[in-house]
Amino acid sequence: MEERRPYLKNGRSGHETGRRGRERAVIGAVRLPRQRRFQVEESLAELAALVSAAGADVVAQVVQERPAPNPAFYFGSGKIEEIGTLAREKGANLFVSDDPLSPVQERNITEAAGIKVIDRTALILDIFAQRARTAEGKLQVELAQLTYLMPRLVGQWKHLERLGGGIGTRGPGETQLESDRRIIQKRVMKIRRDLEGVQVHRRLQRKGRRRNGVPVVALVGYTNAGKTTLMNRLTGARLHAADQLFVTLDPAARLVETGFHTPFILTDTVGFIRKLPHELVAAFRATLEELAEADVLLHVVDASQPALDEHLAAVESLLDELQVRDRPTILVLNKMDRVESDRSLESLLASRPRVVAISAATGKGLESLLAAIEAALHPAGTVAAAKAE
Repeated sequence: MEERRPYLKNGRSGHETGRRGRERAVIGAVRLPRQRRFQVEESLAELAALVSAAGADVVAQVVQERPAPNPAFYFGSGKIEEIGTLAREKGANLFVSDDPLSPVQERNITEAAGIKVIDRTALILDIFAQRARTAEGKLQVELAQLTYLMPRLVGQWKHLERLGGGIGTRGPGETQLESDRRIIQKRVMKIRRDLEGVQVHRRLQRKGRRRNGVPVVALVGYTNAGKTTLMNRLTGARLHAADQLFVTLDPAARLVETGFHTPFILTDTVGFIRKLPHELVAAFRATLEELAEADVLLHVVDASQPALDEHLAAVESLLDELQVRDRPTILVLNKMDRVESDRSLESLLASRPRVVAISAATGKGLESLLAAIEAALHPAGTVAAAKAE
């Protein structure tokens, strides 16, 4: 009987490599009593964009209202049958859940619906695996993948479970499973050691910047908010930017010199998203440490996004988790060229101490942004100047 050995190749799980053409996916979510309908719809729309970014086509979607998730399937058994029927009718070979699935739920849905099943976490990990370019980025993604894979190893050996266990079957299965666990644990330990070396290197870089007296301004924000476009506009760089989720993963740092304001180093980090896998937050912690060392954070948001409040909350929640909410922060309302009316933003503009409206694509508002950065970098000087006037 053929064994399904878990392995990674080029930062991606073995069953994902070498696939031909675009996969066809059914996506789904459970709406719980505490959730508003529009929140589930927006999250599913984002999931569809993630599926597209991963290289698949969404052919159908399902939503089920339940008082609580089904422990065995997450969805109800009837909805699982519907998913299987939809998959056959639409020629789909993949089901993606918008909510996290346990290893048992994943396996149960696969067997009941007869279709490959992943959740949002696995999907985001797949996208990161495709987009990582630097050695550091690949290590971080592989660490996240292996952390995600560990509790799912038993599912890789379900053909042994079907033998019923007992004399003659129990030992070999356990031996192979433990062997795979040891291999993965050793790899995880090596990656963590390598990433510790990256942390040391970054700390030395930051010390060098401090000695040179050049302040650091860090870009943060929801994925596809326009951070890379803004960096290109301010620094003259030509980093790849596109209207897609998670186009930029690898960190970047560029010097900003305008001649009229204090020079500063502008850094960019990975974009955030709702339900960002904790495995990724942990794996990218070395990169995200840049935020703790920044003098000023630029929280870039897409002002034209209907789910603006949810995007703000998602990023601020992660900033809390990273313990960097105490950093001086400027809220940058980007893509104002796409906003038909400013009325919906008036309360936001009034409720925040530092807010600047810009369009990184057209360059409008950038002088106001630079002035706000200058004021945040030198608050004492700004106050003194104001008193002198």
